[in-house]
Amino acid sequence: MKEGMVVLIVGAGPAGLATAACLAQRHVPYIIVERESSTASLWHHRAYDRLKLHLAKEFCELPHMAYPAGTPTYVPRDMFVEYLDSYADQFGIRPRYHTAVESAIYDRGKNQWVVLVRDMDTSVVARLATQFLVVAAGENSAASIPPIPGLSRFEGEAIHSSAYKSGRAYTGKSVLVVGAGNSGMEIAYDLATHGAHTSIVVRSPVHIMTKELIWYGMTMVQNLGLNVTTVDSLLVMAANFYFGDLSKHGVPRNINTNSVEFHGGRQNSFDAIVFATGYKSTVNAWLKNGESMFKDDSFPKNYFPNHWRGENGLYCAGFARRGLAGIAMDAKNIANDIVAAMDKISC
Repeated sequence: MKEGMVVLIVGAGPAGLATAACLAQRHVPYIIVERESSTASLWHHRAYDRLKLHLAKEFCELPHMAYPAGTPTYVPRDMFVEYLDSYADQFGIRPRYHTAVESAIYDRGKNQWVVLVRDMDTSVVARLATQFLVVAAGENSAASIPPIPGLSRFEGEAIHSSAYKSGRAYTGKSVLVVGAGNSGMEIAYDLATHGAHTSIVVRSPVHIMTKELIWYGMTMVQNLGLNVTTVDSLLVMAANFYFGDLSKHGVPRNINTNSVEFHGGRQNSFDAIVFATGYKSTVNAWLKNGESMFKDDSFPKNYFPNHWRGENGLYCAGFARRGLAGIAMDAKNIANDIVAAMDKISC
């Protein structure tokens, strides 16, 4: 075991930072590894300019540190990134960047996790051994784009929402946003305000997180002339009442060189497609003994609030589907449980 290390945290996003801070408060030695070049890389590098936290700031604090005075109720992306950077500084969190986990296997003979990590700059592989392993790689490890026939033939721009920054580049263009969750609705709004001819489509019900966003979505439809094909059931009912039937086109069936064909046969031409279709977890690609905690889709078997603890010192943070409030709860629970386990061992 590396001298001084008791806990290995995989991932330096908000969940990893929160767990590290809670461990630091309890004086538990840890190492945190991160495959990207910064903490919270999703927020630093793969978030659109207009993004704000969708819940009020009091529900989005990490443990042991409030937002600075004067922070708006709904925190903009840049301010949230500053908060995360200050959080890391406050608790002395120093991740090992450009470090990718290749495998994590539990050694039952030695009662420890053996983790192989690769330095992405030098390709050197190191072996780490730890008593406790915290998976904080997050629900959003890899962008997810659904398989749609013909997508490779599309001659326009087709990107995931993680690559979208601003609607400034799409003024006057016809853009299809696939997905009507929080990101899809906000990106559609951003495109429309920049003068893009914007359409939205989703193939299954989604969950708008707040009443404000439901109102927000209806206002977009009314004021910006968005072409909504199928959206969340609550939004559909409200929109149908105010604006008539908005689900005439159906879901995408096939993509041609410059057009999209929907179920029902209707075709529309687009210059670009933005897939606001979410992310997927990739934990099972490297965690080899995670059967006690994770399903085949790399999400916890147990639902909130019993999702965060597995067997043999295995934990996960940030998989509760409860946003930053869930992350804070996970971090506190994990730190408390590790301290209790260490106390039991030392007795």
